[in-house]
Amino acid sequence: MENNTNNNSSNSPLLPFRVGMGYDVHKLVEGRDLILGGIKIDNDRGLLGHSDADVLIHAISDALLGAANMRDIGYHFPDTSDATLNMDSKIILRKVVDLIATKGYMVGNIDATVCAERPKLNPHIPAMQNCLAKVMGCDADAVSIKATTTEHLGFTGREEGISAYAVAMIIRK
Repeated sequence: MENNTNNNSSNSPLLPFRVGMGYDVHKLVEGRDLILGGIKIDNDRGLLGHSDADVLIHAISDALLGAANMRDIGYHFPDTSDATLNMDSKIILRKVVDLIATKGYMVGNIDATVCAERPKLNPHIPAMQNCLAKVMGCDADAVSIKATTTEHLGFTGREEGISAYAVAMIIRK
């Protein structure tokens, strides 16, 4: 059996779909807006990061890039660049969708989970789904977002930060 480990090889099979996984975490701090899934959520603290620190968008972006075997958002949008300082993460996500398109893929669906003790995110999920679907150019039904707590365990349980996990399926255009 031939082993095609070079993803740029012209004899690599063109898969009809691919799957990737992403994870992100940011620290909660005072004096920052809380942006999740591209929307501002009323909270006494926000997430610290080089960009707007939207952990959900960052996890989704990494999942999409991983599915396309295109590294991660830190590679494409380094936190050492002035160009990404305070960047709206919706811009990052749109550029990621454009990047995977260069390999002939589009978003199939997203399944994501945000881990936070508070604020309660369930009331905001439809707005996040609609926002992310618009940015990615897909139907809101293709964007599943779930919210959970960690039952007061770990850094999220102590409300020191928020984390997000995402799985993405990309499909050939």
